[in-house]
Amino acid sequence: MEIKEKLGAIEAILFASGEPVELYRLSQASGIDVGTIPSMIKLLNERYDGCGSGICIKKLDSSYQMCTREEFAPQIRMALETKKNTPLSNAGMEALTIIAYNQPVSKSFVENVRGVDSSSVVNNLVEKGLVEEAGRLDVPGKPIVYRTTPVFLRTFGLSSIADLPPLAGHENVVIEDDQLPLDIPEEDEGAVGLTE
Repeated sequence: MEIKEKLGAIEAILFASGEPVELYRLSQASGIDVGTIPSMIKLLNERYDGCGSGICIKKLDSSYQMCTREEFAPQIRMALETKKNTPLSNAGMEALTIIAYNQPVSKSFVENVRGVDSSSVVNNLVEKGLVEEAGRLDVPGKPIVYRTTPVFLRTFGLSSIADLPPLAGHENVVIEDDQLPLDIPEEDEGAVGLTE
């Protein structure tokens, strides 16, 4: 393997991981000798320095991680906050309401109620921290189900889901647990009807 290929392999692994990668795992995955990797990392960092890149590779104990440079932290923070703080669209509020009142639910449930593809809307709610993955339904395909988060409660000034106002015309609707095709995990009794 040429040096360019070796550098590319290390860079690709670290970029795709997003997390620290142990030296021995980096060696196994790239096919590069453990003793050679530190000098390869040094070459990559020199390349990044030379072109004024916003990224670098840091050594963390016996691991390496691709990171952004500290001097760009304000810009990164601004970009992430802007994305998080954008107001919810009508579609987002609609999907959030469906999840809040029917949780835990799958994306397909939200889509069936809304009548349109809601995948990106639900993903946006997850990015904003308003909903989270809550396990999988015990049905073919094992779809992921979603529930609201403490961020949702704080955002809407609620102490619990029980504080949600009743839906007009649905005050007396009660769904029994035995009517749901869910599998309850033993380790997480709080996530009723879910498998991890």
